[in-house]
Amino acid sequence: MRIDVLSIFPEYLAGPLGVSLLGRAAEQGLLDVRLHDLREHAHDRHRSVDDAPYGGGAGMVMRADVWVRAAEAVWNDRPGVDHDEPVEGDRFVAGGQRPRTVLLTPRGRPLDQPLVEELAAEERLVLACGRYEGIDERVHDLVATDEVSIGDYVVWGGEVAALVLVEAVSRLVPGVMGNEASPVEESFGATGLLEHPQYTRPAELRGHGVPAVLSSGDHGAVDAWRQERAEDLTRQRRPDLLDGRGDGAGDRATSD
Repeated sequence: MRIDVLSIFPEYLAGPLGVSLLGRAAEQGLLDVRLHDLREHAHDRHRSVDDAPYGGGAGMVMRADVWVRAAEAVWNDRPGVDHDEPVEGDRFVAGGQRPRTVLLTPRGRPLDQPLVEELAAEERLVLACGRYEGIDERVHDLVATDEVSIGDYVVWGGEVAALVLVEAVSRLVPGVMGNEASPVEESFGATGLLEHPQYTRPAELRGHGVPAVLSSGDHGAVDAWRQERAEDLTRQRRPDLLDGRGDGAGDRATSD
C-alpha cells in the first residue's frame, strides 16, 4: 500500500514512520509512505503557504493555489512546478479524477474502525495536513475526496492526525502484523467489542493475581471467559458499541 503525506512539517512525521512495525513494513516493501513538503510548491522567495483571510479575522489561512499545485504533483508523481494549470497529459487534476485524498480536519467524518477498514482497502491514499487558522475552502472542494477527524478537539495541525490514520490503516495491510488474528481480536475488531483483559507473568503482583481460568488449559473455557469479559467491559465503558448488535449481549447482567 502507498500513502503520500503532504505537510509543511514532513520532518515531524519522518521519525515515527521509520520505527517499530511501520519501519519494518517499509523495509519489507509492504508499506510505502512518502512525505512531501508543501512549501516546495509555493512560488515566492519566502515559500509562503498562507495569507490573511478575506473578510478579516484572526490567524492565517492556507492558500488554495499552493495546495492544488502540490496535490497534482503528488497525484501524478511530478516534482514541484511553476504553473497554475495542470500540464497536458496529466492523469489526475484538482476537482476531477484523483486518488483517495484525505484532508485531516475537525469537521471531517469521525475516524472509527469501519472507516479505517474502508481506507485500508485502497491501494493508495494521500493525506493532507492542514495548519494555521484553517485551509481555503476551495481545497476542500478541489483537493480532498474525504475529510476525516480523529476527535472532537483541536490540535496544532494535521500531522498528528495523519500519524494516527497511518498506524490504524497499516495494521490492516496483509503481512504488516506478525499475528494475523490480532486485528480481529483487539478492540473494535470483528466482534465490535472492547478487547478482553490481558495478563502475563508474574502470576501474583502485590495481591493481584491472574484469573485461574487462564491457566486451566481449557481453551473453550478461556474463550468463553474472554468473550464474557469483553462484553462486560464494553457494557461498562462503551455501551454505545452494543447498540444494534442484536446478539443479546446488551441484555446480560453485568458481572465482575
